[in-house]
Amino acid sequence: MADFYQTGVVTTLHRLTPDNIERLEADLEKFSQNKPIGLVLPALYSEFETSAMQHIVPELQKVRYLQRIVVVLARATSDEFERACRFFQNFYTPVSVVWMDSGRIQALFRMLEERGLSAGADGKGRSCWLAYGYLLAMRDCAVIALHDCDIVNYERQLLARLCYVIAHPHLPFDFCKGYYARATDRMYGRVTRLFMTPLIRALEGMAPGTPFLHYLDSFRYALAGEIAMDINLARVNRIPADWGLEVGVLAEVFRNCAVARTCQVELTDNYEHKHQALSADDPSNGLARMAADISRSLFSTLASEGVVFSADHFRSLEVRYVRMAQDTISRYYADAVLNGLKFDRHAEELAVSAFARSLRTAATEFIEDPRGLPLIPNWNRVLAAVPEFFDLLQDAVTKDSRRPAGRAA
Repeated sequence: MADFYQTGVVTTLHRLTPDNIERLEADLEKFSQNKPIGLVLPALYSEFETSAMQHIVPELQKVRYLQRIVVVLARATSDEFERACRFFQNFYTPVSVVWMDSGRIQALFRMLEERGLSAGADGKGRSCWLAYGYLLAMRDCAVIALHDCDIVNYERQLLARLCYVIAHPHLPFDFCKGYYARATDRMYGRVTRLFMTPLIRALEGMAPGTPFLHYLDSFRYALAGEIAMDINLARVNRIPADWGLEVGVLAEVFRNCAVARTCQVELTDNYEHKHQALSADDPSNGLARMAADISRSLFSTLASEGVVFSADHFRSLEVRYVRMAQDTISRYYADAVLNGLKFDRHAEELAVSAFARSLRTAATEFIEDPRGLPLIPNWNRVLAAVPEFFDLLQDAVTKDSRRPAGRAA
């Protein structure tokens, strides 16, 4: 997209020309000699049975600048673990598959629980956290990149653009967030379009001048799952275990990394992945649950920054959010009409109503327990309590790769 504007406080790096993948990868092969790059792929076994993963794996097989790839496999039996490992045979880059359901890995989680260091519930947050720990334990990477495994139109240029600005020796960035458009014959990204952005702007109106809100509003796709970072951030950042993961990560980066060393990069013209159900009638699932988890993460972070919330504040916030979201629908409707896209205005209004209920649920839970779910401890804290944990983790992954242990009960 021919857009070169810098808005907000976060540096935006645009896609102004068609990518020359050969140039990017040739440079990355040079950069990686001094800044080796590790790639984390959090995956459910079910994703290995999709066309998306069957397209991603051959693309990654062409990449030559990665030091190693860590696949974090969840919800897999022993046989499924072995089948997933076979996907990565004959790779140029060494691939480690961390089997989250193995008896050995589950024993490590129980050890942490006994030391008062919960790694949280099963989910993407815990998977990413353990993968970062494994890369830290291997001590041979300086940069970590992460992307999801459900990207339908994946091309390896996405990974190259994500890694480039962190690996480049003359660029000052320690953290990079990807962004992109999500549209085919219609617009997607409902949680970002209709919930996250209107909510942040509603909060800004109630707590003007709050630096964290200005920071969040600077990201074009704050809920994107694609990030790259200096490995030292992975050592000090705490991670949420629920669907507030992306907001929680940005909160930790805001806390631990100078804004001038944070950027966002346009990865591709368009991005297509699986679409979650709204689950308007079941707030424990789908996008409704995601909205509630995001809200709780936002409230907790803002409270830690000194923003005061009461029941009256939350009532006003809900009304303000709904008004701003409805105004947003009108804007997107005009955009869709101009571009000849399908636009179901009724469905958009229903989504806003569902998100408003999620916001109310999150507010009630926050008033009852402002601390919410604890974040997974950072790796400095874990190693202070269990100095040998990295050795135990490496040993578990190595033994699982040789002879899988039984699935944890």
